[in-house]
Amino acid sequence: MSSDVSDLAAEFERHRPYVRAVALRILGSGNDADDAVQDAWLRLSRAGGYGIEDLRAWLTTVTSRVCLDMLRSRCTRREVPVEIDLDELLGDADLAEPRRRPATPEEEVLLAESVGIAVHVVMDSLTPAERVAFVLHDIFALPFVQVADVLGRSTAAVKMLASRARNRVRLVAPEELREDAGDRAVVDAFLAAAGSGDLSALLGLLAPDAQLRTFDPEGVRLISGAKKVAAQAGAGARRSAAQRVVMRPVTVRQSAGVLIVLDGRPMFVLTFTVQDGLITKMRSVNHPERLALIVPSWAT
Repeated sequence: MSSDVSDLAAEFERHRPYVRAVALRILGSGNDADDAVQDAWLRLSRAGGYGIEDLRAWLTTVTSRVCLDMLRSRCTRREVPVEIDLDELLGDADLAEPRRRPATPEEEVLLAESVGIAVHVVMDSLTPAERVAFVLHDIFALPFVQVADVLGRSTAAVKMLASRARNRVRLVAPEELREDAGDRAVVDAFLAAAGSGDLSALLGLLAPDAQLRTFDPEGVRLISGAKKVAAQAGAGARRSAAQRVVMRPVTVRQSAGVLIVLDGRPMFVLTFTVQDGLITKMRSVNHPERLALIVPSWAT
């Protein structure tokens, strides 16, 4: 291919969306993905394009190796997309104990709206090599021989890596994975205010007509108004603090949320709708028995 700098840059820009998609799926972080893409461009510009017959393949290999190095060097937990099938959690008639009253038509609609939530859970159980093998082969359909070249391992070894990862992870569609960073910041601030008991801060983060809907074996409950929702959140935070629960960030239908875990057991999923910097809706799906069946053990 051409070694002219302007031509090289133009060719790179043509492949940039694909390269970033690869990096984002491997790393689970937009900022880290941008760093990996920039590193790939620097390496391409240094190489000058000489002897590169298939730029897309070359960039895939280089970017994946950059991501692999980044995964090996970092210690923080990251997010990997996982689908949790809440059809199992919300959709069956035997969701509740036999004493539960029949759902009203309104409740059936609310339950239906919550079915099929895709959750983007924090996960650190896959090794860097497993993650790279899985992403490149299962998501981007690279042949195992090419993945083996990226990882510097045999084809048979790479097949085993991808298989191990596949047993733990079920992917959601790319459009399910977008989450607004500003929304996450609002949710984090809300959780922090609830944990500290700062009622004023809670009210400042809630829309005046904010609503909280809870789904549990006893039915569906609706709490309306910022003051009532804030009071409920504060009470829940106090209970959580006493029990020393762990909160895992999740993404639910492109919105920020949190998975609540107690003693390694998933207790409930809390989701948020944020508009113009204020929380307008919250949903709490509380059914530990069912969650234990559908939330992977490594997510807790």
